[in-house]
Amino acid sequence: MMVLISAAKASDFSEPWKNADRALVVDAYEYNSIDWARLATDKRITAFINKASDGMPPPYFCFGGDTEVKLCKALWKRHAVTRELFQTRRVVAKALGMKWGAYHLARPGNPVEQANNFLDFADPAPDDLMALDIEGIDASQWMSLDDAEEFVRQVHRRIGRFPVLYTNGKTAQYIADNRYKYRLLSRLPLWYARYKPDIDVHFPMGNWQGYALWQFSAQANCGRFRCPYRVAGTPDNIDVNVAPTDATTLRQQWPFGGLIDVPSDYLASVPVPLSREAALAGKATLIYADVATPPTFEEMVAVLGSRWSKFRDGFRMPVVKTVPRRPEFGIVQYVAWKRTEQRSPEQLDAAFAAADPVSTASTTLDRGRR
Repeated sequence: MMVLISAAKASDFSEPWKNADRALVVDAYEYNSIDWARLATDKRITAFINKASDGMPPPYFCFGGDTEVKLCKALWKRHAVTRELFQTRRVVAKALGMKWGAYHLARPGNPVEQANNFLDFADPAPDDLMALDIEGIDASQWMSLDDAEEFVRQVHRRIGRFPVLYTNGKTAQYIADNRYKYRLLSRLPLWYARYKPDIDVHFPMGNWQGYALWQFSAQANCGRFRCPYRVAGTPDNIDVNVAPTDATTLRQQWPFGGLIDVPSDYLASVPVPLSREAALAGKATLIYADVATPPTFEEMVAVLGSRWSKFRDGFRMPVVKTVPRRPEFGIVQYVAWKRTEQRSPEQLDAAFAAADPVSTASTTLDRGRR
């Protein structure tokens, strides 16, 4: 199923969580405490996304000295407890009528094995959202974007749909600027992380026309005295996200799972210049001008191939296929055919029957000379 995220309205980029019609989504990891009874009192919370896997799975066998073995066993215990908590939260969230999702924290290493670890851990149902969390473009700390493309392919190979891309503004802009290199990442529905009240100037418009989710509240901007939005039953450092739609529409779009069907004029990435007065006044709405889409490599190959065919055909002699095809059509019949302007099959048969096998163009010319 292809997912098309339409161009977002200006209000979707400026504190949309203040609109009571907008659906909210909580995402958490294993160390966030959740009071589900209190959480359920907030009717705007439409979905819950939980961290699933983190990089590669722990080793299956423990080797080495006592310290190494103890550490290995501790990792396995943590892995088992985390997965048990994940499964429990999924049951509770769905019982409360919430949509469910899971995300994988991408680390350096084998992207195929990480994808397998994620899917084995999350065991996603058909209506569960899948997300790939890319925290930055430093390949020494996080999964490289090239590996992330392979991660996405492996997820699609196994479950037949694509994950959502979770990332920050800087990484999203880098992917957008290199969209022709990262053809999968740049077409995944975007789960955008930026903790500012207004993001219209910063959003990578031109590749994504809008976000699937915007993580607007986290430990970075939510504390004891000030917070963009507080969810009952959760700590201050819980991550809260807003959708550009109401709860009913978000439920219909969930779990996304497709690629963004980018329109032909999707490169609306050039902002119309503002006057100095309007810019200094602030709160100016940027208008993006449509720009023609650069041709893809496949399109350029097709055009060059077509032009080469025309150029090559210009040097070829036209093939005349007017000579009648007969079982017996030798030089005598050819001369008779050339001498007559009659072209019907009956007339050609009569001309061939009257043809003198000895009388050819050469003998006629010789007889004329004599």
